[in-house]
Amino acid sequence: MFDIERWQEIFETLSKNKLRTFLTGLSVASGIFILVVLLGFSKGIENGVKSQFERDATNLITVWTGVTTKGYKGLNPGRYIQMKNDNFDIISQKYEDHIEYETSLYPIWGAQVAYKNETGNYRVRGAMPDHQFIENADMESGRFVNPSDIEDNRKVAVLGRRLKQDLFKDEDPIDKNIQIFGMNFKVIGVFIDPGGDREEQQIYIPLSTAQQVFNAGDNIRNMLFTVKMSDSFDEAVELSNGMANAIENELKLMHTVSPEDTSAIRVFNTLEEAKQIYGLIGTIQAVFWFIGIGTIVAGIVGVGNIMLIIVKERTKEIGIRKALGALPMSIVGMILQEAIFVTLIAGLFGLIAGLALVEIAGPYIEMDFIKHPNVNFNIALTTVFLLVFAGAIAGFIPAYRAAKIKPIVALRDE
Repeated sequence: MFDIERWQEIFETLSKNKLRTFLTGLSVASGIFILVVLLGFSKGIENGVKSQFERDATNLITVWTGVTTKGYKGLNPGRYIQMKNDNFDIISQKYEDHIEYETSLYPIWGAQVAYKNETGNYRVRGAMPDHQFIENADMESGRFVNPSDIEDNRKVAVLGRRLKQDLFKDEDPIDKNIQIFGMNFKVIGVFIDPGGDREEQQIYIPLSTAQQVFNAGDNIRNMLFTVKMSDSFDEAVELSNGMANAIENELKLMHTVSPEDTSAIRVFNTLEEAKQIYGLIGTIQAVFWFIGIGTIVAGIVGVGNIMLIIVKERTKEIGIRKALGALPMSIVGMILQEAIFVTLIAGLFGLIAGLALVEIAGPYIEMDFIKHPNVNFNIALTTVFLLVFAGAIAGFIPAYRAAKIKPIVALRDE
């Protein structure tokens, strides 16, 4: 039941101690404000890290080679390890049950590309059809390289959107010819890559065609595999690590490389890196929660202390109320209502201020590892209600003490 006299009494009490009430509310509001801002920035860090992984598949194993640094089985160090199509085929067949997508690559850096009067130097990558999915690339128009292109050594090309803008401007490039080192290639598609301009300034052609026109024989420079994801992230990481180690050992055996040589065969596992980074994000979020909750607890302690002071100041008034027949629960309710009111108003103010700051500033924050901070409103609102509950507990102790005061003792209080 709404008791207007009780509310009038609360407002009168608070108005008599404006500075004290303001400082108490400020400590509570600042706690919620800091927590909301920290939660927003922790979400921004999570968004930034996720955007970095969106550039390529997260469950990716990448293989490349270098020069041997150790002698092994009569072979001197300093040999360059050249991977072949057969190496890729053997690994692909051996681990096909665990592979989602796969491709081998033969890239050319700084290839001269021309269309009519427009020319430029771009990266050309001989690739297989699965590479589209490994790169998380979407087709803006046309299609990607397909198995028939590989089988028939077709001179076809898929352009990145930025490269298409450089060469074709507003013209539709599909079915038109470009020249790569003077050789004609028909454009069959334009792709979009979440990696941005750098990834979109390149051309994909069939792997077999790249090997043929660039006199590469059956050489390849990279192998890429994505691991089938299981329901358990830890199981997927374990499988990915096992595959990465097995592939490295297989290639070392094929090319007579010392097991201790870490430079000749290199295998990079993004899933393991993702686990480490997401674990770090969880730690950062836990630290932010700890700091925010610590600030809120300080505010709650302040509310409890203020309630103790209020009870002390109103001891004689409480004694008169009890002498006139006030029940202990009405005394408890009076103190609790005041504590909850201050906590709720201050908490909502801090919540609104924090949300407003994150919503206004969030869209303008876009860095490599912090992107678009935002806050889950339900979590923030739940935090406020927990704060009110904590404020009620903080107010209950002085309220209970007030209810236990004997009228004769209270009336003697100076």
